[in-house]
Amino acid sequence: MRRSIEKVKKKIERADAVVIGAGAGLSASAGFAYSGKRFEDHFADFIEKYGFRDMYSAGFYPYSTLEEYWAYWSRYIYINRYQNAPKSVYNDLYDLVQDKDYFVLTTNVDHCFQKAGFDKHRLFYTQGDYGLWQCGKPCHDTTYDNETIIKKMVAEQENMRSPSRLISHCPVCGAPMSMNLRADSTFVEDSGWQTAARRYQNFTRRHKGSDILYLELGVGANTPGIIKYPFWQMTYNNPNAAYVCVNLSEAYIPPEIRKQSICIDQDIGDILKIGRASCRERV
Repeated sequence: MRRSIEKVKKKIERADAVVIGAGAGLSASAGFAYSGKRFEDHFADFIEKYGFRDMYSAGFYPYSTLEEYWAYWSRYIYINRYQNAPKSVYNDLYDLVQDKDYFVLTTNVDHCFQKAGFDKHRLFYTQGDYGLWQCGKPCHDTTYDNETIIKKMVAEQENMRSPSRLISHCPVCGAPMSMNLRADSTFVEDSGWQTAARRYQNFTRRHKGSDILYLELGVGANTPGIIKYPFWQMTYNNPNAAYVCVNLSEAYIPPEIRKQSICIDQDIGDILKIGRASCRERV
């Protein structure tokens, strides 16, 4: 394993550019678990009432009132967006790439990259942001910051109900607001999303054919068309490119790009911690 880590570090050091593709496994490694003790600590009342087994599936439950719906979701957003990750995984990753020409493409919506110091102009959150609301219809493509209201909902809810006066509605059509998350066809790709998409396209275009490293971290098979398949294709089309996949129990490399790739089937946090420690030893 250490030999593979050393190879990855050398590829990062020698690369002209690094594209990080990050999935849910990266945040899970950072301690953002959606089941088990963390879920039980924050949602014991919902678990007792409904028998929920994990945070994710409970979010799809058809709550009978907006007050109960937002009591659940305000806690969900608060602990996954406005609290810091328990472990330093994102910070360790930043230490490895901060001096490189990098860009981040991620399906995660928890804002961990910016909290760790990553430049927001080098980030493309393809699936939205827990910190943003949009019209639930949607009647327009503007998003709205939700931090103040979410924190009030968490602080003031009682008996699994958020106060009615805190339920937000669209300022244009009056429909209830919803999260800016790609769950169905109502997802809003606002101006910030469009700008980030163009920046990512320009970055990949600028480094076409160069010595570029595609570093895939914790990307599963749920949405492979966003990160995994494009990374494979771009590596295949560029003999100067390298592809690295780090993923606990889901690491895989297609045979067509095996000679250009490194596959590590381990916890991402452990790998990054070893790599960071090795860098310090050199210094």
